[in-house]
Amino acid sequence: MAILHKATLNPTKLELVTTYLDTMRWGGGPVDLVGGYRYDDPQGKVGIEGLIATRGDDAFHLPLTYRDAPLAGAEGFLIATMDHSVLGKRWVYDATHDPVAVDAFLRALAGEQEQAELNVYGPDEKLIEVRTPPVVVRVAQPHVVTPSDLILVRRLELGAPQEPAQAMLIAEWAGNNSAVVAIG
Repeated sequence: MAILHKATLNPTKLELVTTYLDTMRWGGGPVDLVGGYRYDDPQGKVGIEGLIATRGDDAFHLPLTYRDAPLAGAEGFLIATMDHSVLGKRWVYDATHDPVAVDAFLRALAGEQEQAELNVYGPDEKLIEVRTPPVVVRVAQPHVVTPSDLILVRRLELGAPQEPAQAMLIAEWAGNNSAVVAIG
């Protein structure tokens, strides 16, 4: 289960996503944050989240990790630092270069790890809500793969096949779907 806190984030996730997308070659414009999905870190240390955002007619997948300290050797993949009103300073990384996230995606592709349940806790650490994820991820054609086989899709092509020929994770949201992780 993903443990979420009623918290204030600075920058907000929308600000973080907008700034990150502005660095990509596909241009600028207003961003709509559709939602996300999470996977659990078995050690409970790293937050793993895939955000889906739209900019105009384009949809994007931004796999992120949230850490309580810098990830050694990953300085080039640091997207931002974020102040979390409950957890303190967070280091936000491109999850494609975070070994904890890569392992989670590999387990998911093999059918060994499901999307995390979203449990929200209040300031007194009591469970106040179990949220329905705005983005649901399912595995199609589960298969064990190696990290070198993994492709995390960034710019999404809407309308993923229901039964693809190879293993992939398909995200579904608000009447849309797309492969977000595949093998190559």
